This record gives sequence, C-alpha cells and structure tokens, in this order.
Amino acid sequence: MNTSLKAQLVAGRPSFGSWLQLGSLPVAEIMAAAGFDWLAIDLEHSAIGIETACSLIQVVDLAGCAPLVRLSANDPVQTKRVMDGGACGVIVPAVQSAAEARQAVDAVKYPPEGHRGVGLWRAPGYGARFTEYQQEYREASIVIVMIEHREGVEHAAEIVAVPGVDGAFIGPYDLSASYGVAGELTHPSVINAMDRVVEAAGEADKVAGIHVIHPPVTQVRDRLAEGFRMVAYGGDMLFLEPKAREALISLRGFDDDA
Repeated sequence: MNTSLKAQLVAGRPSFGSWLQLGSLPVAEIMAAAGFDWLAIDLEHSAIGIETACSLIQVVDLAGCAPLVRLSANDPVQTKRVMDGGACGVIVPAVQSAAEARQAVDAVKYPPEGHRGVGLWRAPGYGARFTEYQQEYREASIVIVMIEHREGVEHAAEIVAVPGVDGAFIGPYDLSASYGVAGELTHPSVINAMDRVVEAAGEADKVAGIHVIHPPVTQVRDRLAEGFRMVAYGGDMLFLEPKAREALISLRGFDDDA
C-alpha cells in the first residue's frame, strides 16, 4: 500500500490529485507518471465497472501514485472490493451525517476498528504480504467523506469528528445545486457553506478537499489560501477535450490561409 499520501494528509501538507473517468489504462498510466500525489477513479459519474476500476488501481499504484476510488455510493460491498484491489482509500459521496461517516469507516477498516471482510486478493499481495498489509492498512488506509449537500454542511462538525475519517471533500457542483444555485460556485451561500466545512475540518484536525475543475490553475492557489489541503485539478477528459478543441481551432485557421 502507498503510505505517502496518508503521511501528507496527517502532516497537513498540500496534496494534489486529479480525476479518472474515461476508464483508459494508458491514460491512467500517463496521468500517474505525470507526478500527481493521488488519482481518484470515479465510479459515481462514469461508466467504469469494478473490473476496470481494479485494473486502473493497479496501473496507478505500480506507477508510484496513490490510487483512491470515488465510490458510486456509501456501499460496503463496493468498498471492500476496491480496497481488496489495492486502493489506498475511498472518497465517499453524499455523506450527510455522522452515522453515514461511521458506515464508511466501518467498510474500510478490518476488525476491531470496522467490519471489512478479510480476503487474500491483490492488496495483501495475493496472500504473500498478508501480515505486512494488515499493519500498513491500519496506518495508511484513507477515508474521505464528501460533503456536497446543505444537510451535510449542517452536520459537518459531527461528520469530520468521526474516528477514522481523514477529511471532508466538497463536491462544488452538487453543493451549489443543493442551495438552488447550480453551477454558481461563487454565490455567497456556496462560499459560506464551503467556509463552514473548511472550518469544521480544521477544528477536528482533518483535511478539507475540493475539486478545481476548470482553468485557470491559479484557482488552486486561492483554494490553498482558503484552507484546503487536498486539491484535485482537472481530470482525464477535462484535460483532453479543451486541447482537442484548441488543436482543431488552429487547424481550421489553415482554411482561412488557403
């Protein structure tokens, strides 16, 4: 298990990651080799299935990058399968209460901290590193809860205080939609909600995270100044589409010159 990301989070050092939604192994390898601290494999807003997810985990891990999985739901079965596949941890969507946060932790941790079933698949080296993995996961497994609804904001302090929760990650678009201003990420209601989550995380000595989806990259500097320490920037399709469109605009310019 990659233990460097957990050390970054515990120390409060900024960590920079990105999002994988295309399900392409070569793209994942390119992204991991670029030097991100972590990559989140998105099972919520993509067509990626469990077999592809585990292949992506393997590619990212072997490239020296920490693989996280954004689950499709707070699902103990899905959690167990991606953790057995070698994920460093999970990002759990739409957590609204301390009880739901405890459910997420419970699914990641083995007894006595939780109720994850013990298996001998890839994470413990197909059984060869069983003892070592048992120690590593206790120290290095990661649970990030997503607070992306106004109800979650109201309970943010209780959510991040749950033992085993390492941080709270804001879903900015869902959060804005829950306040009736979908996509208006600078609306005062959204800004106030984000501030409340960052404050709650800081008081619990946990990290606050957010996804900076579109350029300019200077937004990342602004988020760090606001107290975020786990920042995702862009994503595989978000890097590809603008560059393809930019290239085509240049190509069309040659028509004018002809």
